[in-house]
Amino acid sequence: MTTTTTTTITNADAPPEPEPGTGPRWARPALYGLLLAVGLAYFYNLSASGYANSFYSAAVQAGSQSWKALFFGSLDSANAITVDKPPAALWPMALSVRLFGLNSWAILAPQVLMALATAAVLNSAVRRRFGPVAGLIAVGVFALTPVAALMFRFNNPDALLALLMTVTVWCLLRALEQGRTKWLLWAGAAVGLAFLTKTLQAFLILPPLAVLYAVCAPVPVRKRLGQLALSTLTMVVAGGWWVAIVELMPASSRPYVGGSQNNSFLELTFGYNGLGRINGEETGSVGGGGGRGGGGGGGWGETGIGRMFNSEVGGQIAWLLPAALILLAAGLWLTRKAARTDSARAAFVAWGGALLMTVAVFSFMAGIFHAYYTVALAPYIAALVAMGAVVLWEERSAWWPRAVLAGTVVVTVLWAYVLLGRTPDHLPWLRWAVLAAGLVGALGLLVVGRFGGRGLALAVVGLSCAASLAGPAAYAVSTVNSGHQGSIVTAGPSAGGFGMGGPGGG
Repeated sequence: MTTTTTTTITNADAPPEPEPGTGPRWARPALYGLLLAVGLAYFYNLSASGYANSFYSAAVQAGSQSWKALFFGSLDSANAITVDKPPAALWPMALSVRLFGLNSWAILAPQVLMALATAAVLNSAVRRRFGPVAGLIAVGVFALTPVAALMFRFNNPDALLALLMTVTVWCLLRALEQGRTKWLLWAGAAVGLAFLTKTLQAFLILPPLAVLYAVCAPVPVRKRLGQLALSTLTMVVAGGWWVAIVELMPASSRPYVGGSQNNSFLELTFGYNGLGRINGEETGSVGGGGGRGGGGGGGWGETGIGRMFNSEVGGQIAWLLPAALILLAAGLWLTRKAARTDSARAAFVAWGGALLMTVAVFSFMAGIFHAYYTVALAPYIAALVAMGAVVLWEERSAWWPRAVLAGTVVVTVLWAYVLLGRTPDHLPWLRWAVLAAGLVGALGLLVVGRFGGRGLALAVVGLSCAASLAGPAAYAVSTVNSGHQGSIVTAGPSAGGFGMGGPGGG
């Protein structure tokens, strides 16, 4: 099933997986074929969304007409006021409109290309340590996530943010292989650019990643700390140059900073787009916060640990979230006795830390929250599912990895049965088919995974994968077949908006 072995899972000195060109012959064609399929699916029906979020489309149009508007992210070519975010996400779309003219395809096509870039980076990050099969699984899970099928075909900043966060984790994992400074600097640059995409959300994954490198990098402690300091400096430069220009330029020479109370980007960053999102006290917000603590409720939905699974968010991202958490725990258990610098454990900690940190903030933030924010979780979930499934399959000679794999499939299809039940008029037969196929697949994993032949084992694995992915795939297909307009959008057959946000909805 894969080229990794039990030995390479626990051996810190094992080299990373080779690039596709030096791996199995089928690896490169399979990857390119899968990326082509994802691209065709995401480009399909793209113009149905029209100008999508007209707030950002207006800024894109302005940027295509005025270089100054492009630089500042102005809402109009006369440069009266900017959007309420930094402008990095607008730049690719505005340049596309300059090349191809103002139309829906020109605005949204860069977002689809970002999906392909995210999938390619995700594949590279997972494949290097866990083999080509794991890399392909990660791409498939990512592409079939409903909220990914939505936001990588929409013109909000979240698509570019998800790409840059994936690049950050990939660069960190490359840095951890041999302790090379250049990869850590690239990680800092990616975070800096992510800050220019959606400000402080870019920093959510930094604490677990920084601690991981400080503890596990294969170089002396003093060098690790020095490398982290250089990476931080790179991040500040990559994200701070634009901020410095905006803050130092006379207000009369630039547009007003949209969303701010005193024409200051820093005030916008740490106020409305910063702490206000956490405590619900956004100055100038059009709605109330979600309340404090686990039982809070309000204009942005109830906060608490169940938020990612509720009726508004669950169908967007949570299909494989329980599986990711189970497989994260299993991966950490399998590598518990590995050396400090073990690359397999580092991968689980990196993707798992990014997932848990982001889920925690999203679950308890009392300010503006929209379901589509969860696209940030899609690459993390995909990586953990792929890595965990592959390493457990490698260990299937023991009873407990087979039991965990089977249990993961059961939990996944039971949860899919619940989620599909929330839209009972959409493919009503699917929830029963998913449940039946998943239970049969799980039983097969318990038995065939150890004693069956190759053909039967592949059939059982295929059935389990199909049952686990059928629910999110159905929602993703429904999302691609529908147009989405407005500031607040959702994926799936019940696509629509909820709550109210700022002008751009984000």
